[in-house]
Amino acid sequence: MEGRSSIENQPPSFGDLITILSIDGGGIRGIIPATILSFLESELQNLDGEEVRLVDYFDVMAGTSTGGLVTAMITAPGDNNRPLYAAKDITSFYLDHCPKIFSQTSGLLGSVRKFVSAVTGPKYDGKYLHKLVRKQLGDKRLHQTLTKVVIPTFDIRLLQPTIFSSYQMKADKSKDALLSDICISTSAAPTYLPAHYFENEGNDGKIKSFHLIDGGIAANNPALVAMGEITREVLKENTDFSPMKPMDYGRFLVISVGTGSAKSTDNYSAKDAAKWGVLGWLYNNGGTPLIDTFQQASADMADIHISVVFQALHSQRNYLRIQDDTLMGDTSSTDIATDKNLKELVKVGEGLLQKPVSRVNLETGKFEPVPNEGTNEQALVRFAKLLSSERRTRLQRCPHSLSNK
Repeated sequence: MEGRSSIENQPPSFGDLITILSIDGGGIRGIIPATILSFLESELQNLDGEEVRLVDYFDVMAGTSTGGLVTAMITAPGDNNRPLYAAKDITSFYLDHCPKIFSQTSGLLGSVRKFVSAVTGPKYDGKYLHKLVRKQLGDKRLHQTLTKVVIPTFDIRLLQPTIFSSYQMKADKSKDALLSDICISTSAAPTYLPAHYFENEGNDGKIKSFHLIDGGIAANNPALVAMGEITREVLKENTDFSPMKPMDYGRFLVISVGTGSAKSTDNYSAKDAAKWGVLGWLYNNGGTPLIDTFQQASADMADIHISVVFQALHSQRNYLRIQDDTLMGDTSSTDIATDKNLKELVKVGEGLLQKPVSRVNLETGKFEPVPNEGTNEQALVRFAKLLSSERRTRLQRCPHSLSNK
């Protein structure tokens, strides 16, 4: 099959669905969605040829923190205006670079140093990550991505989310930032990596400053943010979404991939937390309770809200949330980047494909298998067919499509 020309990515107005891919934040656990996405892309290639990539099928890709980095890598243009990375290459990227981003120390002295670092400043200086991201993404900016992108961050000076959106940059030029700055910002998890400052020119020619930290503080699961961005465009009567109505969520096809959590274990207790001061909330039992709480709460709230909406519209099969809430020990960590743990996370991702499709129980907040829905792998095969069909439909309906010439 010939390489994709930019004219082939047709807007939703020529199709029946609006397609969204969302990737959670979670540090080294980004290996888990990398494994899931590699499988999905391979299924699409089985249907449409080895040259196709995820970017050819999704109207919007959203990612927070490590998910924002993955989003940038698979949407930024590389050679021949094709994605910089194929999905199958993301896992090796993590295996190669995570040990250097999150350098490990061992023994009692190492534990003491890690604790002191967590108290006096970020555990990691971020220099390797910053250099790596700038090298990989170069001078590429948000407007150059091969499909629409939504990446949340949080402005610590304004105490409000800053969303780098392919839609928002049309009205706000300052949002058309370097992808490297956006990735460094959304990955700047408090206590782990330093906050990021950069400047960019706004519509009036004046320089706007950004003081940003991890987008997971506001939206660790950015699926709902992506849906909100599209709804905003519908309200603006963006012709790409005509004739969609603002509440026409039945047309959404959403795949939301999590990075895992440790809900099945007794992480913390009210009895213990009642005694914590500042240090206790920032560093306890090998984790960061305050950050863990914020990120898990924002991720679950998004999933619960979307689940309710799709259930209300009787279109649950248009929403696939793939998440493992049974992680334990080192695999639940954000930064234990040992070779052993990284390989275990690859196994977690592979195992997750074989687990049954699950949805959040609105009463307990935990994931429970859905009867007669099969495994996540089978669901992704079904979604790949829907995505492929949607792409063909758009190409056939568009009068300017290369397929009609």
